[in-house]
Amino acid sequence: MINEQTNLLVVSAHAADFVWRGGGTIAKYAKHGAKVHLVILSYGARGESNDLWKIDDQTLENVKNHRKGEIESATKHLGIDNFEIWDFQDYHMTLNEERMERLVRKIREVQPHHILTHGPRDAFNPDHETVSKFVFDAAVLSTSNGVRIEGTQTAKQARIFGFEPHQSEISDFKPEVIIDITETFEQKEAAMNCFKAQKHLIDYYGAKAKLRGNHARRCSGNNEYQYAEAFSRFFPYVGGEFN
Repeated sequence: MINEQTNLLVVSAHAADFVWRGGGTIAKYAKHGAKVHLVILSYGARGESNDLWKIDDQTLENVKNHRKGEIESATKHLGIDNFEIWDFQDYHMTLNEERMERLVRKIREVQPHHILTHGPRDAFNPDHETVSKFVFDAAVLSTSNGVRIEGTQTAKQARIFGFEPHQSEISDFKPEVIIDITETFEQKEAAMNCFKAQKHLIDYYGAKAKLRGNHARRCSGNNEYQYAEAFSRFFPYVGGEFN
């Protein structure tokens, strides 16, 4: 059950990844009272802002400012109040020991029950694969009493879920978790429409949500599911009964 005791940490490689791939789920958690924390590692200025670079005399600073405005608008639509942009360079992203410690510190600060980030395979975006491993490693380190970071308290192992990659079949993605987002799809749609720098993806991810909604109905028998998002799991489901 999602409630005010639930902590969700979302780690997005680039400006809009969290919206395309998990916006409806994130909005659902926020709507039901969960504490949602969002870390955006980069603006995606080099590799995911192609339309902006078609403007004459464009600069990196202007691209980042534009993407920052998009992020701020999108987070309002999704109900996210707590977000950070770490402004790492993208394409290709380098994640060193200092940055690892920063994320471990963040995980220990949030004490998340769930972490939502990129899955382990993404055929055409090495940044996403790099961030997937980065988040997994940081999550494991955050649980170790021997990893001493001043001012932090060891975290419990969070459940980690991976976004569906853009090129699902080519990336050999198979849905392991499907989340109904019917009640928040309009919020996701509004957030997607904030990202004019990647406007070609708006229709694509709207159609993807309908497709996964079809799968949600077929797998569950619940005909109220109209829109959904799919994710991979980093760990098996553990419980006292089938669920």
